[in-house]
Amino acid sequence: MENVEEVIAKMMALRVHGVRFSLDDFGTGYSSLNYLKRLPLDQLKIDRSFIADVLTNPKDASIARTIITLGKNLSLSVIAEGVETEEQRDFLEGEGCYSYQGYLFSPAVPASLFEEFVAAKHRRENHQSQDLSLVFAG
Repeated sequence: MENVEEVIAKMMALRVHGVRFSLDDFGTGYSSLNYLKRLPLDQLKIDRSFIADVLTNPKDASIARTIITLGKNLSLSVIAEGVETEEQRDFLEGEGCYSYQGYLFSPAVPASLFEEFVAAKHRRENHQSQDLSLVFAG
């Protein structure tokens, strides 16, 4: 980002329309603590490289814990990438991270399959609501 002020202005304009922002791959590459201070962010994403060995590598566990605590202290939600086992999810939940991405839940899917999944879920929820309304109306 060459012109941070311009980026911030654009992000703020998009925020007015309900767009929220996440700092991806936090803890690696170009993600910077300075971005946390300056950008209008809503969420941190813990990079999968820290999650892969979170149960066996004390340094990865410490980094994940630190990112979760940092997110909480900055009023940002935290999502962990690359969650593949229930044990990883349990560790993260125990540390206060309640959002996850990874093969434990689903591999990446094309947009069309995702749309079908959301539509089917929406139909199920509507059907269940109607069933409940019949119970209460009866």
